[in-house]
Amino acid sequence: MRQARVHRLATSGPDDVSGLLAAIADGRIDPNGIVAILGKTEGNGCVNDFTRAFAVSALKATLADHLPPHQVNQIAYVMSGGTEGALAPHILVLERAEGDGAGPALAIGSALTPSLPPAQLGRMAQVRQVADGVLAAMADAGISDLADVHFVQIKCPLLTAERIGHVEAAGGTVATRDTLKSMGLSRGASALGVAVALGELDIASISDAAIGRDTSLWSGRASTSAGVELDNHEIVVLGMSPHWAGPLRVDHAVMADAIDTAPVRAALARLGFGDDVQADGRLIALLAKAEPGITGRLRGNRHTMLDDSDISATRHARAFVGGVLAGLVGTSEIFVSGGAEHQGPDGGGPVALIAERTTGA
Repeated sequence: MRQARVHRLATSGPDDVSGLLAAIADGRIDPNGIVAILGKTEGNGCVNDFTRAFAVSALKATLADHLPPHQVNQIAYVMSGGTEGALAPHILVLERAEGDGAGPALAIGSALTPSLPPAQLGRMAQVRQVADGVLAAMADAGISDLADVHFVQIKCPLLTAERIGHVEAAGGTVATRDTLKSMGLSRGASALGVAVALGELDIASISDAAIGRDTSLWSGRASTSAGVELDNHEIVVLGMSPHWAGPLRVDHAVMADAIDTAPVRAALARLGFGDDVQADGRLIALLAKAEPGITGRLRGNRHTMLDDSDISATRHARAFVGGVLAGLVGTSEIFVSGGAEHQGPDGGGPVALIAERTTGA
């Protein structure tokens, strides 16, 4: 049987691979088993955040000493920029190995889509491509039941002035000429692709006009992050499977707003955590989406995230939700990604929790 392993490694900068090197050297990580590496880097998380590409370059250069080029390039590298507040930069190395025992247990699958033509970004063609990619990642994980998927983490492309210029020079159009807004459209279309693949939405209910606008359309298991460092989609599926063994389990929750911790507490309870989550020590990883919402209010109270011209609202949201969740679980080494278009209800977002089983479970 296959077994999933998840390693959380602190980083001192986007190019810090010392933790990965040490884990490989002492045998805790087998490079041949690495499926994906997720990371939080300390950039601005916007179009010009090259800390993500810097981190990917460092990781690929390190793994090139241990793996052939094609294998290095088959790994999904999902870097999320922005560690505002006290969010701690770190990476999560997702590994597959052979294991013994009974399931169900955490299952990991990945898929890389073909390059997305820039003219299709933020449009139905992107939704369809991502939906196909999610199904491919599920097949890679050996998950057949849609209900067994708990989280889909995606790195998706964005538009740059150069990419827009190429489209328009050929007589085409793009969904937006605003490169920052293109990030939201790409995240949103990718999330809707997850919703279609997992049966949360019928594709007939989605249109180009709805992407990035209709907040009633969303997935409760999608987490998408846009970056300048790629032109395709890197997709990672996390779920439970009876065909996988090992001590790790995954569950998910959907926050209705930025301070809605009740669903997260319920997911922690399902994973066997008691009242004192911080003292338990079994939590391996937490992944979440952060969103300021479009109303400018949180439970009736006005906030200024959308009105701050100095700092992007997604940066405010990451810091705020990061603090809320860190206070719940007792660590700031958590993967909080900003911009939750079509990822959970407006102002809220999905959360995934990976933890070791309780003793004897």
